[in-house]
Amino acid sequence: MTEAVFTHGHEGERLDGVYGGGDPAAGSGATAVVLHGAGSSSKERLKPLLAELAARGCRALAFDFCGHGGSTGALRESSLRHRFEQAVSVIDACVPADGPLVLVGFSMSGQTVADLVRHYGDRVVALGLCAPAVYAAEAWDVPFGAGEGLFSEIIRRPGSWRSSPAFEVLRGYEGRAVLAVPGTDAVIPSAVTESVQDALAARAQFTRFELPEADHHLGSWFREHPDDLAAFVTAVLAGLGEQGWTATRGWVAKQLPEGRTVLTSRFLSGGWSSQQRALTLDDGTGLVLRTFVKPFFRHHAPGLLTREAGVLTLLAGQEGVPAPALVAVDATAEHGDHPSLLMSLLPGRVRVDGTDLDRRTDLLAAQLVRIHAVVPEERPRPYQAWTSPERVRTPGGALWKRAVDVIRHDPPAYEGCFLHRDFHPGNVLFTGEGAQLRISGVVDWVETSWGPADLDVAHCSTALALLHGPEHGLAFRARYEAHGGSRLADGPDHLYWRLLDALAYSPDAAKLAGPWRELGRTDLTPEVLGGRLEAYVGGLLERYG
Repeated sequence: MTEAVFTHGHEGERLDGVYGGGDPAAGSGATAVVLHGAGSSSKERLKPLLAELAARGCRALAFDFCGHGGSTGALRESSLRHRFEQAVSVIDACVPADGPLVLVGFSMSGQTVADLVRHYGDRVVALGLCAPAVYAAEAWDVPFGAGEGLFSEIIRRPGSWRSSPAFEVLRGYEGRAVLAVPGTDAVIPSAVTESVQDALAARAQFTRFELPEADHHLGSWFREHPDDLAAFVTAVLAGLGEQGWTATRGWVAKQLPEGRTVLTSRFLSGGWSSQQRALTLDDGTGLVLRTFVKPFFRHHAPGLLTREAGVLTLLAGQEGVPAPALVAVDATAEHGDHPSLLMSLLPGRVRVDGTDLDRRTDLLAAQLVRIHAVVPEERPRPYQAWTSPERVRTPGGALWKRAVDVIRHDPPAYEGCFLHRDFHPGNVLFTGEGAQLRISGVVDWVETSWGPADLDVAHCSTALALLHGPEHGLAFRARYEAHGGSRLADGPDHLYWRLLDALAYSPDAAKLAGPWRELGRTDLTPEVLGGRLEAYVGGLLERYG
């Protein structure tokens, strides 16, 4: 590596740095900025990473934050804000103005990377987060101190990290993102890592990079394991010219009619399990690209997307069920960066507001009746339960114990039918207003199954209870039966199916409601959702118990 040291002055302090691959201010192309963690960390342990980046033709730099390594200043007087300001000062002085940035952050610098993404926006083309930490908003401007001050008090408060502004930034990031996860991390709680992952998987071209034998100190690990270091750099730099989506773009282009090209692409809000983009072709045709990025769904994508492709083919000739038309599927990511399905774009939009709610709920019930009337030549797979007595976590108390006890019994006997299995307002498109309101599309057919109609009714009911209040969920069965729906179970048997669904939301209702908040329902706080779920469960026990 062509290594050159530099110093940079910031607010009276000297920051020591090192270039890898030549002076970043010379020439064009992306520059990688590598940021060390807290404690005794410094740029020294990052030099092998700089060398690997330089070997790939990427100019790179690292520096010591104040109070670390060769830089001056007192660490106890620094803060997250100071780290962000130091990084901005170095980048603005040492990287070509408006040049693309690759940001790599270790531990505490996970928060700094998110702060830099917010500051530099589209200039950031790739991220590498290594066992990253994020912090409560109130901690950002508080001096680190000597380990017993206000900063330590804030970050030791259970769950304080959940208010970090980093999550909103990372959810909106659309470039390449790699999350390096050690097998053992005694510093960063697994819940933090999973939340960072969920945020990155919302829009980024995301990869989870597992290091099963490593611990939290990934800078040291990479220094001692060059093969892992090389693989990590390969992942971070993959497809920088197209935000990491090179292979997927190429696959999509091959599925289009001859002579057609993609003119525009935009994200569709409202999804949780996958990323969805609306593509507009140069002739005005609309398509939707559904891509599984989250590790769990990517792992199961071959079954999920193959099933959805088959269902869309089945429904193409089915009256009364407005499903998208299948264009192509790459269920195993043989041709793209992630497993994907390409389908037609249906008119309309998802509605989770309170306007025309009574009319919309009635239309939902009638639509579900038509779905249950589908008679396929070959039955889809049997339904799968999404929770069990052993997996349910509740706030505790007599009501929740009684609810969990209901699903400890064997499932009731049922006469099966064709199930959507994930039918709720977030997967239904509407057009028009008032008397002209219509359902124009039903989407997300990856969970299609064979099972009791009660289960689809239960799932939509739970969603309505969380969105609009428990009374709306409790009343949905009557609407479904008023439209001639399949015979539902009575009393305790129906209660079993309703609670089997409702308990799957405990205690993650707020997490699953994230797409609804993206659609404007910012009133759906964890407190509101938790209260509605408890009231709904109580109402079910009172009515059917």
